[in-house]
This record gives sequence, C-alpha cells and structure tokens, in this order.
Amino acid sequence: MRLLLFLLVAAAAVVRSEASANLGGVPSKRLKMQYATGPLLKFQIWRVFEEYMRVISQRYPDIRIEGENYLPQPIYRHIASFLSVFKLVLIGLIIVGKDPFAFFGMQAPSIWQWGQENKVYACMMVFFLSNMIENQCMSTGAFEITLNDVPVWSKLESGHLPSMQQLVQILDNEMKLNVHMDSVPHHRS
Repeated sequence: MRLLLFLLVAAAAVVRSEASANLGGVPSKRLKMQYATGPLLKFQIWRVFEEYMRVISQRYPDIRIEGENYLPQPIYRHIASFLSVFKLVLIGLIIVGKDPFAFFGMQAPSIWQWGQENKVYACMMVFFLSNMIENQCMSTGAFEITLNDVPVWSKLESGHLPSMQQLVQILDNEMKLNVHMDSVPHHRS
C-alpha cells in the first residue's frame, strides 16, 4: 500500500515538474492572451522571468512578452528521455521482483538483492537519482532575449544576466532604432 502511494506521489511530481517546466510555472496561454499587441520580446530562460516581465510591461505596455525554456543540445534531451523511460522500467522491475540479470545469464549484483529486500527505498533512490541526472541534462543556464526574433541579450555569450537598467537601455535603443527604420521610406531597386 505504501509503495502504491509512493508511485502515485512520484507520478504526480513528474506531471507537476513537466507542467512547471513550461516557463518556470507561468502558464503560456495566459501570457500569450495577456500580451497580444505590439512588438514581441521573447525571453528564453529558466527563472527570473516574472520580475523582468513585470518591469518591462510597466515601461513598455505595447510589447508582447513571451517566455519559454531554452532547449539543451539534442544529445542531452535524448539522454534525459532515455533516463525517464529507464527509470520507470527499473522501478517496475523492482516492484515486480523480476531479475533482469537472469535474462542475460548473469548473477544479480548485491545492490539488486538489496533493492529486492528494500523495495520502497530502492524505488525512491532510482526515482530521485534519475530525476537529478535528467534535470542536469536539461539545464542550460541560458537567459536569451530576442526582440522580434533579433537577439538582444545572450547569457550564454556574455556569461551573466543583464541588470534591469542594462535591459531597459538596450530596449530603449532597439525601440528607437525600430521607430527610425519604420520612418525611413523604402525604395525599390
């Protein structure tokens, strides 16, 4: 019974972490509906989105602000996906008590025997260690900002987050440049 309760809690945690991975807990539909006009300022981040969003939306009410997670390299995404499936298969094998080593004609290691004697602890250990590695694979440390798909700031290139003052200055310059470019007549050659 405790094992079933643990698995339900673990499944809920996975669903919750996947849902909160969408903008660090900020629902994307609400953001897209709330900011539907003007230039598009896109943040590709993991945290601090809400603080920047609040200040920028007050200063520039016409800018639509969207946030999304910056995806890691494909190899890391594949490793995380594999670990996610492997974790569930391993937990299932521990619960059922099947020895996968016998399938290959090998003797089960002592850690497998310990896992069969301590199923709850073994399942918890597999779950949390796998999640830790999956999160490490999916973490990029990125804070990428674009304005109408033009890069404005990159933490990956600069190595640090912009201060609020730096970001406001950059946006002021970009907005002035966009207004100036819109007022210049376009000539066809």
